[in-house]
Amino acid sequence: MRELYLAGGCFWGMEKALKALDGVVDTETGYANGRTESPSYEDVCTDTTGHRETVKVIYDPDIVSLETLLRAFFICVNPMQKNRQGNDIGTQYQSGVYTTDAESETFVRQYMENKRKDYPSFYTEYGPLKSFWPAEEYHQDYLEKNPQGYCHISNAEYELVKQLNTEVRTHD
Repeated sequence: MRELYLAGGCFWGMEKALKALDGVVDTETGYANGRTESPSYEDVCTDTTGHRETVKVIYDPDIVSLETLLRAFFICVNPMQKNRQGNDIGTQYQSGVYTTDAESETFVRQYMENKRKDYPSFYTEYGPLKSFWPAEEYHQDYLEKNPQGYCHISNAEYELVKQLNTEVRTHD
């Protein structure tokens, strides 16, 4: 199993999208790469902690590739937005991709540098994971528990993510 940390705006929708991919074994919402230890949701919402709402993704690389995870991520985020996604505004909504091993970091860096060329401005962060603190229990699987909950990710985008399951797998 491998892990990747994806900050795609509000973590509720990003978690739902990632769970739609075959090979994603587990997800956990939380707060990444901030300046404070063990923050609460209320702390993160003050816009002073530097934490990003992030989804920890545990995946089986024999079933889903790192590239497919990144493709799903970019279906769900607008990299031209700084400190926001959809109607959610604040530093906690900054998009980012954080890695925990050198091989993934190299792949992500190359992927992002290529992706950057597709946009006139590009704000998605990427680099090593510095810290991750699990979010409160009520944030875990939030949209499964609250199907009518708000999300910046549209149903059409969720369907595009699901379609990635039927594509020919490429190896990392």
